Amino acid sequence: MRVLALGFVALFVAAPALAQNRTIATQATRLEIRPVAQGLDHPWGIAELPDGSLLVTERAGRLRLISPQGQISAAISGVLQVVASGQGGLLDVTLAPDFTESRMVYLSYSEAGEGGAGTSVARGKLEGNALTNVQVIFRQQPKVSGPNHFGSRVVFAPDGKLFITTGERFKFDPAQDLNSHLGKLIRINPDGTVPPDNPFVGRAGAKPEIWSYGHRNMQGAAINPRSGAIWINDHGPKGGDEINIPEKGKNYGWPLVSWGDHYNGQPIAKPPTRPDLVDALYQWTPVIAVSGMTFYDSSVVPQWRGHAFVGGLVYPGIVRLILDGDRVASEERIDLGTRIRQVKQAADGSLLVLTDASDGAVWRLVPAK
Repeated sequence: MRVLALGFVALFVAAPALAQNRTIATQATRLEIRPVAQGLDHPWGIAELPDGSLLVTERAGRLRLISPQGQISAAISGVLQVVASGQGGLLDVTLAPDFTESRMVYLSYSEAGEGGAGTSVARGKLEGNALTNVQVIFRQQPKVSGPNHFGSRVVFAPDGKLFITTGERFKFDPAQDLNSHLGKLIRINPDGTVPPDNPFVGRAGAKPEIWSYGHRNMQGAAINPRSGAIWINDHGPKGGDEINIPEKGKNYGWPLVSWGDHYNGQPIAKPPTRPDLVDALYQWTPVIAVSGMTFYDSSVVPQWRGHAFVGGLVYPGIVRLILDGDRVASEERIDLGTRIRQVKQAADGSLLVLTDASDGAVWRLVPAK
């Protein structure tokens, strides 16, 4: 028992004192914001384990396990080296659909290599406070210089295929180049192999991992539980943050068209000028600086059921997208007073959010009693 106790102490480290609970008003209910954990260095991705504990990435390159009581583990070993610069670092985390049996964890991150850096995805088995048998299953090619636009959400589809969002690394034109992974939604098997029904399999001069293209910097993605389709959000330039439902082989227009303009004020052609390209399902101008994304499928807040939530980095909170089928009918903005990197529904029907800060936190949003 003494050995077990020492192991427990070694696994978890002291965490800063938590802020007090507070409540805010929304259209559906008053929400209580319950701090779960504090003192995380720019947390980026979160995954809930079957026992209620949480895996959280820190952009600097650490993966943490947070107990149901809010205790934060020492950094989990086995995580591969990341390029922690600018928007790069250790980014998303998700669990294999059969995690209970396989214990497999998937991580996205910015990886160095010839030419610069790119988005990669690795997987490993979670055993105690370590990832073992870690292997890289996807590498964005080519690797290029620069600190921006890594995308990096990792989402399993109902059929078991793995979607990976990427950015165009702030290089613009490669988003239209099918011989590049930059600015593409990627679809692979869990072991990294290419599904034979991907749209560009066998096409000369095209990467077979590509599902859709013409994207800028997709930092939110989630599966709509009602349709089984993947939805993504995409950062616009000066204006034009987007919501899309990426379809097989379709071109979403960047940088040929956008609802925004270049940062220097130079105009970009607007989507109606190019009916051959897929227009956004919904867009924000001015931007909210979209981040994580989730669908709400719980009866805990029945007014939210079937709607989507998106985090905001410029808008300091989360945005509820009120859906009518596959149409965004309206939105509700819920001000949380800080940059939100990820929002995800928990198994108990609460919403988990990550605050994007050097002293970042995990919060749980629940209806106030």
